[in-house]
Amino acid sequence: MSESVSINAADWVNLPDIAERFGLPITKVHQLIKEGSLLAVRREGVLRVPAELVANDIVLKHLPGVLTLLRDAGYNDEEALRWLYTDDDSLPGKPAVALGGDLAREVKRRAQALAF
Repeated sequence: MSESVSINAADWVNLPDIAERFGLPITKVHQLIKEGSLLAVRREGVLRVPAELVANDIVLKHLPGVLTLLRDAGYNDEEALRWLYTDDDSLPGKPAVALGGDLAREVKRRAQALAF
């Protein structure tokens, strides 16, 4: 992903820390990114993941599905991250934050609607 992605994630987690938190080898974290279950961007030359996307030591339940829907709508990874971190007045903030709560299915519905 491009170093120029400009999003306002509250915090960033590097891949070795994710591997440790998940109890996985680093190669499995790279595989999650490669297969589209997780998004990462370079910050200061290091691949990092927005902390909201890896809450409770797991990838958010609905994230892989939302990423698939966004890709089906023609979004690349950079655009998907921007969509996830763009404030939405009808949600409490950003879709990425809402994915971790009761509005996760609503975020998924909105991502699905982008394809139409």
